[in-house]
Amino acid sequence: MKKLALIGCGGIGSYHLEHFLKFHDVELAGFCDLLLDRAQSFVKKAGSGKAYSDFIQMYDEVRPDLVFLCVPPTCHGRIEFETIRRGIPFFVEKPLALDMKLARELVRQVEEKGLIAASGFQCRYDTINETAMEFIDSHPVLHVAASRVGGIPEAPWWNNKAASGGQLVEQTIHQLDMLRYLLKTEPDTVYSVPSRGYITQEENPGYFTDDLSTTLITFQNGITCTMMTGCYSLSGASWDSKMTFGSRSARMDYYLCAKATLYGTTEADRPAESSGIIAGDGTQRKSDNEVGVTVESREDFGLACDRTFLDAVLTGDPSRIRSPYADAYKSVAFAMACNESMETGLPVKVSY
Repeated sequence: MKKLALIGCGGIGSYHLEHFLKFHDVELAGFCDLLLDRAQSFVKKAGSGKAYSDFIQMYDEVRPDLVFLCVPPTCHGRIEFETIRRGIPFFVEKPLALDMKLARELVRQVEEKGLIAASGFQCRYDTINETAMEFIDSHPVLHVAASRVGGIPEAPWWNNKAASGGQLVEQTIHQLDMLRYLLKTEPDTVYSVPSRGYITQEENPGYFTDDLSTTLITFQNGITCTMMTGCYSLSGASWDSKMTFGSRSARMDYYLCAKATLYGTTEADRPAESSGIIAGDGTQRKSDNEVGVTVESREDFGLACDRTFLDAVLTGDPSRIRSPYADAYKSVAFAMACNESMETGLPVKVSY
């Protein structure tokens, strides 16, 4: 039986542990966190393994066959280099790193070693993606209007952009990744504008990041996209987070890891002629009685993601992994190019 270890016993580590507890063909052998009591709590919940505060000691004693790395964005580097040196297959939560030079070197070493490695872009495993891809294949997309709005996460490092990368890199990277995955094309150029001043130090002491940002994206195949993301929200009524994929005759509202609603794809959900193009100014509007076809998520995509990685290690075949390490690097490069644009005030060409 393969021995699994986990580094980083915080919130995202707990997310993965819940999945591991459903697997009966792997031994939960070691848990590591700088705060030993957190690692001990994982041992207690798992009912097996040993707690550590030093991952080198854990590697020496446990000798794991695979490891999940669930650490904050600024903690990447030393852990991965040692993991690669020992030839341990690993799954790492996004983003891979905030330093692109470091990320490129990690990708190089992973590929040189021939290691099975993946990243936590779990949304790729959602069943709604089948419907979304079918829609895009049959309705060539011209533009995507995308957004993600929420509040401020509880992680203490998240408030500081230098530590988290900001919301676009730390959270909305999932939307950026799904744009690449669904559209089957790569971003060419990004132009991002940040906004601050809505969230005050009185409201959130130690807050030093963007309240929202807006990005214009051009893709290599000519599709354009606007991406707005913000952490300013005080209520779910403040925004409807989704990505609208628009073609010439139909559109899809894609709610990440929840549902996809298609409009104009069947005779029943096409608006009446009188409510389509408004005579005079050519403005497009929805029909008042428009009804779309909705497909909802029907699988625990995070569980499927973790299971797929475990199966890859067990069989030695990584072909079913949907977010291999080198591909995950491209989504990080995409997001970091947006940050570079915010810093320089200029459009940035995405480079891999």
